[in-house]
Amino acid sequence: MLLVIPNVLDQNQLKVISKLLEDAEFEDGKLSAGKEAALVKHNLELSQETRTGEVLHQQLNQMVMPSLMKNSDYQNSVYPLKVATPFYVRYEKGMHYGYHIDDPIMGNSALNLQERYRSDVSTTIFLNDDYEGGELVIKTTNGEQKIKGNAGDVVIYSSNSLHKVTEVISGKRLVAITWAQSMVKDSAKREILYELSQARENLLNENSISDVTKQVSNVYSNLLRLWSEL
Repeated sequence: MLLVIPNVLDQNQLKVISKLLEDAEFEDGKLSAGKEAALVKHNLELSQETRTGEVLHQQLNQMVMPSLMKNSDYQNSVYPLKVATPFYVRYEKGMHYGYHIDDPIMGNSALNLQERYRSDVSTTIFLNDDYEGGELVIKTTNGEQKIKGNAGDVVIYSSNSLHKVTEVISGKRLVAITWAQSMVKDSAKREILYELSQARENLLNENSISDVTKQVSNVYSNLLRLWSEL
């Protein structure tokens, strides 16, 4: 499933985030990559090695994550069970990230399984849009889909999708990246549930209490119960 959700972050949040990142310390993105990804990964990631970096991450997360998690489109398309702390990523002129799929199992601790999660859904949060190039390209059954969201927009896509970031021609591309383990493992089932949730919301917004509304709502609820894994 590929979905763009507009305006998850507002302009005031984006201004604060931009200011916080202006003089922040970034490090080579290869440091967090596996052997295969490191061969094609050319970007920078916000450092967490210092106390200042840790505090900055916390400040950013306190703005970004609540806005993402309370968004109804995110909830109704991802069905998040576990959501990772974001990476804050910068692409400068000439930087890119070649085709890859995201690691299937993520998390920092090999000893504490509670900190590990399966990556079902990848999320890119666009923090600015004043750059050229740097499109997110995702291979789908309908061919390559190129996405360059406006600042504040979010794009979600299956973590097993082959995807890349094209070379930045000018400016700096700033994004937050996170992953989720979904209660509904199968992407096709999540897409069906999302479409049903949209139909249900449309009917409820019309203040409809018809048999059709009840039927759609019941089917949605029962499919979610059938397909969810907790």
